[in-house]
Amino acid sequence: MDRLRIGLAQVNPTVGDLASNTKKVLEYMDRARELGVDVVAFPELVIPGYPPEDLLLKASFIDANLDNLKQVAEATKGITAIVGFVDRDADIYNAAAVLHDGQVAGICHKIFLPNYGVFDEERYFHAGDCPFVFSLQETLIGVSICEDIWYPTGPTEAQALVGAQLVINISASPYHAGKGLDRERMLATRAVDSVIPVAFCNTVGGQDELVFDGGSVIFDERGDLVARARQLEEDLIAADLNLRGVFRQRLHDPRQRKGHPASLGQVECVTLPEVTEERAKPPCTARIEPRLGPQAEIYKALIVGIRDYVHKNGFREVVIGLSGGIDSSLTATIAVDALGAANVHGVYMPARYSSPESLEDARELASNLGIPLLVI
Repeated sequence: MDRLRIGLAQVNPTVGDLASNTKKVLEYMDRARELGVDVVAFPELVIPGYPPEDLLLKASFIDANLDNLKQVAEATKGITAIVGFVDRDADIYNAAAVLHDGQVAGICHKIFLPNYGVFDEERYFHAGDCPFVFSLQETLIGVSICEDIWYPTGPTEAQALVGAQLVINISASPYHAGKGLDRERMLATRAVDSVIPVAFCNTVGGQDELVFDGGSVIFDERGDLVARARQLEEDLIAADLNLRGVFRQRLHDPRQRKGHPASLGQVECVTLPEVTEERAKPPCTARIEPRLGPQAEIYKALIVGIRDYVHKNGFREVVIGLSGGIDSSLTATIAVDALGAANVHGVYMPARYSSPESLEDARELASNLGIPLLVI
């Protein structure tokens, strides 16, 4: 296959809501099929949501996650999908399933489990030990999960050295200010170092104290940006990749002839069966969304975090204590932008030392935002 149409579906799952997450995957898979996508990728652990934490200690939850993966697999007629889920044998794994022609055709286990900052994956998962590739119509495609692509001599290098022409990384990479640019620099470097296109699909949305910023990207083998999804909202991007160019580029790069990194062991390869069904491919123009400016990025992240914290926990309305000062005013403004004025209530609680101007400012703020103000 000289040209491959790759799709990245950055969706907003909810931890523990297996039915809704599965429904969302099926909806975006249908959209990808309509775009003529050959392979569509979804984020890390999209079926259970990320991070599932102590839900992983429930055997019934693991079983239900596997049942939902099977449901998604049955819907993959005419398309190949990479879907994050929890795999199980004697232990459990952070895994990516390659779903093809109605079946689970292959499974990749995350090798590098992060256990720093907000991550606690070693508490729950067994680490994989083998980089993974699959063959689709004689095209080798590597699959990795989040942390695996951050290592210069990790699975990406091993996959390229056995002939992979594309690496798809599914991720749940939490947001902090400016991280998107750092992540893109790393992905471009990985593409150049291994002379391989990199497709990075990141999750999006808020989950308790975490915010995920999306910004899924595709880089070609020269490290040039091919496509970028929107930041901090659900999106589906697609691009046509010229995989013949990867081989031409490698002919001029002697590093590919220096051997295999022994530390990662053998690379597992799965060959997908041929699909004879022909599908229409409408014209596809890769979309590069502009990055948000620093302040806009932070403000949108705050809105997403508040909105999803409230909605995913089943709340509808919030109460904001107003003082007439800047801090509570900004908090109320964020709440209104996240939830709508009808769902935000302001409360002013004066003490004997409160100035009349504070109440005036609180009332003016409430009027400007269109929210009620209760004085107690």
